[in-house]
Amino acid sequence: MPTPFINSIASWFMTKRMHQIELFMRYPLEVQHEWLFKLISSATETEFGIKHGFGDIQSLEAFRERIPLQDYESLKPSIERLRRGEQNILWNTEVKWFAKSSGTTNDKSKFIPLSQESLEECHYRGGKDMVSIHCNNYPEAQLFTGKNLALGGTLNKDVFDNYESHHGDVSAIIIQNLPMWAEFLRAPSLEIALLGNWDEKLEKLTQSTINENVTSVAGVPSWMLILFKKILESTGKKTISDVWPNLEVYFHGGVSLVPYKEQFSSIFRSSNVKYLELYNASEGFFGIQDQKDSDDLLLMLDYGIYYEFQTSDEWVKENGKTLSLDEVKTDTNYALIITTNAGLWRYKLGDTIKFTSLYPFRFRISGRTKHFINAFGEELMIDNAEMALKIACERSDSAMLDFTAAPVYMDDGNTGAHEWLIEFERPPERAEFFVEVLDNTLKTLNSDYEAKRFNNYALRQPIVHFLKPGSFYNWLKERGKLGGQNKVPRLSNERKYVEEIMKLCGPPLHSINH
Repeated sequence: MPTPFINSIASWFMTKRMHQIELFMRYPLEVQHEWLFKLISSATETEFGIKHGFGDIQSLEAFRERIPLQDYESLKPSIERLRRGEQNILWNTEVKWFAKSSGTTNDKSKFIPLSQESLEECHYRGGKDMVSIHCNNYPEAQLFTGKNLALGGTLNKDVFDNYESHHGDVSAIIIQNLPMWAEFLRAPSLEIALLGNWDEKLEKLTQSTINENVTSVAGVPSWMLILFKKILESTGKKTISDVWPNLEVYFHGGVSLVPYKEQFSSIFRSSNVKYLELYNASEGFFGIQDQKDSDDLLLMLDYGIYYEFQTSDEWVKENGKTLSLDEVKTDTNYALIITTNAGLWRYKLGDTIKFTSLYPFRFRISGRTKHFINAFGEELMIDNAEMALKIACERSDSAMLDFTAAPVYMDDGNTGAHEWLIEFERPPERAEFFVEVLDNTLKTLNSDYEAKRFNNYALRQPIVHFLKPGSFYNWLKERGKLGGQNKVPRLSNERKYVEEIMKLCGPPLHSINH
């Protein structure tokens, strides 16, 4: 059982790591430059390195000139060869683990390569750093006197001509490869954590952890809420703090906490539980909320990742211009381009961020390059949508569970609109008022949206459907996407998701359509 002695030893190591974090905060450009050429040097003799002349790259300009921007489709042939046992293609050490991307609910899966270096220098370091930062911000923390409850996904083994490789959620791969000392501090058991059947996992996870001394929890907010509600139902307790009185922090990522914050506050009902946001994905661990009084994320610069950035007018081009860290500005949407120690070279991640400060480099996640609505020039990003929904819920005394939205295109003389599907934990009493607040808040947050809404010239008031309880859950279940890092796509320029959900779930409880 974890003890205060372990807590003291761990705190000593974490203090040492905080000094290293402070170092890259002071010298960000130097650290990134060093990592870039370390990555190039490591892969010089790989197939990709030989093809692109890594041995002759001596400058950032040469790096950009020699290596075109990549996406999953361009790297897929190399990744498929790696899965079948060929090596030294993208990276110089063995790659046999592949994170099956579940960042969207697309039918086509992505298998992101993970090297031992990317596991140790990126994903594990990120996990240790989130704990280090929490303990640095709260010196009284006692995390290591109890256990961390982490929601993991599933793993699968592939056999190609007697060669074994593995794929699954990145969370499952991390749990599978944790060192023994970390396993000692984690709940539930490995067997339960990696179960494939979500309903079975939920039941066993609940029963195996309700009597543990859980001091921290980590997972995607939407799935964590389902777990917490199951635990309260099973124990008859009113709050999670009644079940785990020593719980002190919730490490969250995957989707924004903003729409769910009120529900977590209600479930915890304790000011002792802190929130710490992470920005981690199948491709890497990128940011950690490092300040007590700000939701901004610190860009982690010593994880074996070299960053480039693209403005919105460049990310739509096949090989658009990129910027390095010293060229970015605050309050501008940038698409992330990453080069990693798993062989992703100048890879278009698909996420967008906005820097809130420079030196040190802190940012907020603003959306996805493909998950936004710009059917009428309104450029509605996820961060606008989530903030507007949060305010609408607060003003209407409601609590939301999930949502998605898509455009309704102009036809027969009608102007366009945004169509929203929303599932509530506690619906608003006045639906019209909720939609009015949502619309007006979007106007306040987004000047392009406001311009398109003026006099209903391009956009009329949003169409909003209040879905039946369980609608999004049933849709994800239908697609085999329960648990792990699976999530509902928030915004889309096409109507595929909206129409699928409406068809599966039937008539909504209520609709507002002016």
